[in-house]
Amino acid sequence: MTIARQPRKQDRVAGRGVDGQVLKRALLSSLSWLAAHQEEVNRLNVFPVPDGDTGTNMLLTLQAAVEDVRDSPALEVYKIAKVAAHGSLMGSRGNSGVILSQIFRGFGNAVQGESELTPQQLGRAFEEAANAAYRAVRNPTEGTILTVAREAGRAAVAAGGQPSATATSVMRAAATGAAEAVARTPSQLTVLREAGVVDAGGYGLQIMLQGMLESVAGSGPQAPLVPMASSSGEPPPGAAGMELPAEGWGYCTEFLIEGEKLDLNTIREQIEALGDSALVVGEEGLIKVHVHTDEPARVIALASGHGRLASLSVGDMSSQHRKLKTPPLRVADRVPAGGGGDRVARRNNGLGIVAVASGPGLAAILRGLGADAIVDGGQTMNPSTLDMVQAVDGVEYDHVVLLPNNKNVVLAASQVAELSRKQIEVLPTLTMPQGIAAMVAFSSELSATENLTAMRAASGHVQTIEVTRAVRDSRANGISVKAGQPIALVNDRLAKAGDDYQSVVMAALDQIGASRFELITVYRGEGASDSEADLMVAALRARFGQLTVEVQFGGQEHYPFIISVE
Repeated sequence: MTIARQPRKQDRVAGRGVDGQVLKRALLSSLSWLAAHQEEVNRLNVFPVPDGDTGTNMLLTLQAAVEDVRDSPALEVYKIAKVAAHGSLMGSRGNSGVILSQIFRGFGNAVQGESELTPQQLGRAFEEAANAAYRAVRNPTEGTILTVAREAGRAAVAAGGQPSATATSVMRAAATGAAEAVARTPSQLTVLREAGVVDAGGYGLQIMLQGMLESVAGSGPQAPLVPMASSSGEPPPGAAGMELPAEGWGYCTEFLIEGEKLDLNTIREQIEALGDSALVVGEEGLIKVHVHTDEPARVIALASGHGRLASLSVGDMSSQHRKLKTPPLRVADRVPAGGGGDRVARRNNGLGIVAVASGPGLAAILRGLGADAIVDGGQTMNPSTLDMVQAVDGVEYDHVVLLPNNKNVVLAASQVAELSRKQIEVLPTLTMPQGIAAMVAFSSELSATENLTAMRAASGHVQTIEVTRAVRDSRANGISVKAGQPIALVNDRLAKAGDDYQSVVMAALDQIGASRFELITVYRGEGASDSEADLMVAALRARFGQLTVEVQFGGQEHYPFIISVE
């Protein structure tokens, strides 16, 4: 690249040049803008993938990019760009986040060695940012964030070539070019057109560019250039009603490979052969992998042969209503005991228990029943394989039973045995009530084989009803659901939609023939008040007088009631 003249001080004051501090402020502003519009971007999602909503993924990636430059005093633009590019790669999440990290990387490469950028150089840096993102994707799809980045770059280059160009005019051209490209995405992708939405990743990038423009121009908060509100004032929903393939969507697998002289092209070819939507990007010392695969264990084993793995995450893509969180790992203190399930000595059978729990009350129940460690997570908050490996390695026993307690955690749990030095037995409990029933059957006086047999049998005798409200209009299992409507799921299948919690619970209980069972336990979530729980229990006792009805505090998010029938 030909180096243009360095901007004079008065040019920089007039907005003609960009130094390190100008870029830092622009990045911080883009973070504020994306944070403010995160849920708006999320609602544009078309595919219910488990690696988080697009707005959330992009925000977490951008946060990682900005974190190390926030307090940097560097005046050189290349220093700020380099640190941001590395941070975005380390913190990238999901397809959109990985692509965003490559946009940062391309920009950083374009400004390498530069202290300040002329408007022309700034335009070229935006263009190279898009080019780098395209190069990272084996089969680029038009109508996505890639298209928006390209059109923003082209507009920036054109603006930078004008005699009167300034940093502000280049940024305004990039933001406008992005907005116009976003508006065209439904005409480029059928799935967007049918859903009545624009591309979520492209819109997220547009929001970021508008935030950068606001910083450079000092124009103050503005509305997005492409208003997302419908005539009702609500953002249009994504297409949540897509049918789940009989074979499912596979597993979203993400991790970092750390090492020396890593062969990016070889690793990319090997990963691409094992799945779809593969993004393998990085450099000799650090490579980010994101792939959708039916064989995550093979992907992980292959990658581990090249270097050290970090930030490992495996998620079931058939989970439809998931929000990405990186939950903190909580390894519970060993409960000393005596009465109430506590213990003071190491178990004679040498068997430890690690369980996943989705609420403080449920975690306390499992600990009271003898679990040695609790991993935060469950529905809508699936923990990673690495979280579970750390929990397993943190308990004192070399032989450990792992209870995933959620169908979307089972696959990630199954990888733990390959990554831990301990002997791991994964008991594939699919719900919290199944996990609790398994723990009730656990005995420190039984051998590992005897315990596994008893725990598996106990968990198999439990029926689980989960009660919540629909997050969007949808149709499943022959039942139409409206957003906000109370619904009940029996063993993770939609069983009933209705007007209130009690009616859907009663219908679900009738469906499983609850009168044939002995015990109904109601686990109250954080969304249910004491009075609502009292009314639910009273209704159950009136309807099923011959059964024992108990209520426990579960504290789970999103599900006001989880009901166990056994």
